Amino acid sequence: MATQLASGAAVPSRRVRAVNGRQVNVPAKRGRAHLQFRRFAGCPICHVLLCSFADRYVEVVGTGITVVVLFDSPDAELRGYWSVLPFPVVADPDWVLYRDFGVDTGLRAIADPREWWTGIRGGTAALLHRHDPDYVAVGSADGTTHWGLPADFLVDPDGTVVAAHYGHNADDQWSVDRLLEVHRLHRGAAPPP
Repeated sequence: MATQLASGAAVPSRRVRAVNGRQVNVPAKRGRAHLQFRRFAGCPICHVLLCSFADRYVEVVGTGITVVVLFDSPDAELRGYWSVLPFPVVADPDWVLYRDFGVDTGLRAIADPREWWTGIRGGTAALLHRHDPDYVAVGSADGTTHWGLPADFLVDPDGTVVAAHYGHNADDQWSVDRLLEVHRLHRGAAPPP
């Protein structure tokens, strides 16, 4: 099991390359960063969540939060995502950031029947819209592990982890509402943007 980070932990600043070629600061230089560690590029469960974040993007950035999504898939598998999502998508197929943030794998990623409904919804939407660019690669297997567990972090610009959530299964991820609630609960701890 990887060493997990708790609130108050410090993460080093770094620049990573998004799939679209742009450099992304992790954590963000201004405001808080919501780092979403997702499973593999074709994960239908992750896709449902990402669509909800894309739909409410203006609301999220209006609070001063920068969203950065990481996948353990290679760049080539993520090309469809960067064109339809309003936030940076970062490929980490070598699990460098995943290990640094203590993100893990396990059979429980797909063993809990409660997440199957979300997977079925995402997979069905992908089949029904397979020619829609919003669904590029959803449901496909890219050779990366399907045992990956999701994780969410809210990080201040100085690298302090405000809150961390490690998923117990594939569908155990922060929703937009949960992210905004966590941000509000820890508002006093944030430096001004």
